[in-house]
Formats: sequence, C-alpha cells, structure tokens
Amino acid sequence: MREARAFMATFSPKSIDDLIALASSFGTKEQTYLRQVAGYWEMAASLVNRGALNRELALDNYQEMFFIYAKLEPYVEEYRQKMGQPNTFKQVQQLVESSEENKKRLKDMQAVQAEMAKRRSAAGR
Repeated sequence: MREARAFMATFSPKSIDDLIALASSFGTKEQTYLRQVAGYWEMAASLVNRGALNRELALDNYQEMFFIYAKLEPYVEEYRQKMGQPNTFKQVQQLVESSEENKKRLKDMQAVQAEMAKRRSAAGR
C-alpha cells in the first residue's frame, strides 16, 4: 500500500485520457496502485457515509483522500461515462459534497496542487 500511495501522490493526470490510460493498463503495477488506493478511499468514505465511523473523527484524518480526489475529481464524471462505471468514486464524492466545508477543502487542495504543478514546471520537472 505504501508503494501505491507513493505512486498516487505523484500521478498528475492532465486530461481524462491520462486517467483512462492508467485505468486501462491492465497487468501493470501502476494500474493496480490506482485500484488499490481508489478502493481504499471508497471503502473508508463508505464507512463514514453509512455511519460506521464517526464523521468528524474520519474527516480529521482523511487528508490523503482529499489529496487523491482533488487530482481525479475534474475527470470523474467523464470517466464514469466513458468507462461505463457509474459508481466510480461515488462514496468519496458523497462525503466530499456533504458539506460546504468539505467542498472548500477540496477546492483548497486543488489550488495547492495547481501551485505545486506550476513550481515543478518552472523548475523544469
């Protein structure tokens, strides 16, 4: 799981095509990493959404979920349509969209990621 999390921390899709290419690269460790991390956060969000975990306690500790979802969120709806998978990231989306505070947290995370990408680009990486 550590390798999967490390990969997802550096995966930065620039388009829906990047996400589909990764998700469709069956047999690769990178595709496995995507499924592993996405599946973990779907399960964790589901536990909160269904009331099995305390919402506030979970959200205090779900920074990584917001980090990963911030990268994928711009492409999730199109991914669902193109891949015929209407439930992809539904639990995470439900949790993130459950409050204005969470929506702001997502937007803030996306702004941080955009700034990080700009810095990497300026540094030639």
